[in-house]
Amino acid sequence: MGWQGKVLLRLSVKPDGRVGGVEVEKTSGYPLLDRSARKQVRTWRFEPARRNGVPVSGEVLLPVVFELRKG
Repeated sequence: MGWQGKVLLRLSVKPDGRVGGVEVEKTSGYPLLDRSARKQVRTWRFEPARRNGVPVSGEVLLPVVFELRKG
């Protein structure tokens, strides 16, 4: 399809590093790319934020870039 773009996601990360929620902060302009990014990021694990050395919930903005490459 030749689609390229960048979607900006807002993630909530649980104290165990799992993704608790994903929202599109800024669309790529292609709903299919946005859905794909959301679906994949839900399976990722993150290093959680810490307060006094104890893991806590937090939020992060994450850009996901879809780029076609030759080769």
